[in-house]
Amino acid sequence: MTETRVPSRVFPRAKQDADAARQSISTPQTESPAYKLAFQDMDFLVREDLRPVRFQLELLKTQLILEEAHIGSTFVFYGSARIPEPAKAQALLDLATDENSRRIAESLVAKSKYYDMARELAQLCSNFPRDEAGKRHFVVCSGGGPSIMEAANRGATDVHAESIGLNIVLPHEQAPNPYVTPSLSTQFHYFALRKMHFLLHARALAAFPGGFGTFDELFELLTLIQTGKIEPMPVLLFGREFWERVVNFDALVEEGVVSERDLGIFRYVESAAEGWAVVQDFYRERQEKTPQPPR
Repeated sequence: MTETRVPSRVFPRAKQDADAARQSISTPQTESPAYKLAFQDMDFLVREDLRPVRFQLELLKTQLILEEAHIGSTFVFYGSARIPEPAKAQALLDLATDENSRRIAESLVAKSKYYDMARELAQLCSNFPRDEAGKRHFVVCSGGGPSIMEAANRGATDVHAESIGLNIVLPHEQAPNPYVTPSLSTQFHYFALRKMHFLLHARALAAFPGGFGTFDELFELLTLIQTGKIEPMPVLLFGREFWERVVNFDALVEEGVVSERDLGIFRYVESAAEGWAVVQDFYRERQEKTPQPPR
């Protein structure tokens, strides 16, 4: 007697019906927008009423992509989209036409060293081995743009590792940098969902000198750790001189609006090797403090 097999499903898959719907006979009824399958109707999906559904789709799509790529954790890189790599830095000075533009160009050229630091840090963390379940950890994750973000994805590429780019639609034309792994290059409409994905899998974060976007993303993480909404993780601020000049953290303590222990949420570092050592020490100490189950 042969074994009885019960079918796993009896309804057609959505893709099957979607393909069938495209082959429908043309009539006044089938040509009406009302006849389109809801999930094939772009005019329907972008209605104001569908915003909650779009939130869910943006959350779910990237989550599934990362899960199917066996990514267990990420190393997130924040930083300016304007800091050039050292080899291109001189071009900024050459194009300067007045004293103010020259001053800004000189400042950016001085910070071009952070491009190399981000690239080196990405190389180091991308060599982290898979775990017993085959999951990859400390996978480089950037905003997918130029400059510091490009350096991070480029560093992963240097050591033949995949990396993530979480891009976002902006009013001016832009595209992911060429070093993002194509299958891990995603695009967002909502800043909030993009920032959530930066942190869902993050187990370490490096913040390099940057502007409004960098500050927005960094301070959200600092707030989440401060308020206990997310467990502490290594938060590396590259370039103490920059950060202490643009943010007076000590003054916040003196004004009584943050506590002194809050300044322990992050660490200043000055090199890729120092930053990676901080991450390794953090998790080594954490493992030593975690009670081991009896054998």
